[in-house]
Amino acid sequence: ATRNVTAVVTVADDGGSSGRLREEFNVIPPGDLRNCLVALADTEPMMEKLFQYRFSGNSDLAGHSFGNLFITAMTEVTGDIEQALKESSRVLAVKGRVFPATTSKVRLSATMEDGTFVEGESQIPLVHKRIKRVHIFPHHVEAVPSALKAIYEAKVIVLGPGSLYTSVIPNLLVDDIAKAIRESDAVKIYICNVMTQPGETDDYTASMHVKALIEHGGNGIVDYVLVNNKPISQEMQEHYAQEGQYPVLVDENAIESLGVKCFKADIIDDSQMIHHDSQKLAHQVMEIYHTLQQDN
Repeated sequence: ATRNVTAVVTVADDGGSSGRLREEFNVIPPGDLRNCLVALADTEPMMEKLFQYRFSGNSDLAGHSFGNLFITAMTEVTGDIEQALKESSRVLAVKGRVFPATTSKVRLSATMEDGTFVEGESQIPLVHKRIKRVHIFPHHVEAVPSALKAIYEAKVIVLGPGSLYTSVIPNLLVDDIAKAIRESDAVKIYICNVMTQPGETDDYTASMHVKALIEHGGNGIVDYVLVNNKPISQEMQEHYAQEGQYPVLVDENAIESLGVKCFKADIIDDSQMIHHDSQKLAHQVMEIYHTLQQDN
């Protein structure tokens, strides 16, 4: 089944290794693309470690991830980011397909609820203000045709998991991406974050995450939200509280008042930190899909 997975990835990152490569080589930032390639790769653990390896020290390479450099070099060699991802996928034995939402170089900005305006994806969480809306500049950019085709052909469209305003929503701001999702007959599932994100979703409930998706992508952008219902230990909650992160409250009635159905399940790995468990997620997504197929 994983061979039929297509990842459509945001390209507005302007911080860290991705931001530096974006400015120095005039390429779209490769970081999120790299992460998706590695996630879908059927390769040796050493290759995964290599692609995620980040140089340390004080040299010009310090802070760069090897995978980012590889994708940038492949883009320079092939002259095209889509071709670069295709060739990188062959090297990594990627089971699915990875497309950028757009090949245009876009920047993310945000209007805060107090009316202030913040430019740059990396800067938005730093001001610690409530976000009203995020925007891309240029405002109108062309979506990658292969990404649109994959959306229209999909049986299941999964939004997330990831940073709500700086990873998930930016895809919806690219011309025709949100329209394609809304018009798709696929089952549309949003995987809600388990913990709040400082400077981005402070004090957010699950319904507030969903509401933000609808406000940016339009009605019909999501049909179902998958939330975690495994209790988080007091010890783990106290650890995260030191970083200003708290469990996302699941307000099921408020979710359903938005016209979105809520599915609750154990979808986390809390053995060391709180992360979504990829195997549990995959199982629950397919469970939702098959349950809906049987009901229909």
